[in-house]
Amino acid sequence: MKILIALVLFVIMDSTSNLLVAKGMKQGGEISTIQPRELLRIVRRLANNRNIRLGFMFQACTFFLLLTLLSWANLSLVVPLASSGYVINILGAQFLLKEEVTRARWFGTLLVGVGVTLVSLSSWLTP
Repeated sequence: MKILIALVLFVIMDSTSNLLVAKGMKQGGEISTIQPRELLRIVRRLANNRNIRLGFMFQACTFFLLLTLLSWANLSLVVPLASSGYVINILGAQFLLKEEVTRARWFGTLLVGVGVTLVSLSSWLTP
């Protein structure tokens, strides 16, 4: 049960971090240079963006939660189940970030969802 709770937390926090960072990058503008001085200026600007900072905080939390999960369960279970966050990400992209999500992307996400279901069923049903 603790693995399931931790996985749900992981997926929610990871998806939240992805959405926050994506929103922050849209606010921060495109990175279109590799000049060190300009990159430093961009990094400073992004570091002051609230969404980027919150997304970074959530990423750090998900990293430590991933370490915990891997101490409790096999990688072959944790990573496929964690990929269920793709569904949350695509929902957030379309409805929160107002991105246009094509049918092909929805179909691909559906396939990931089916795969996650198969992995989770096989792990919960086998002794």
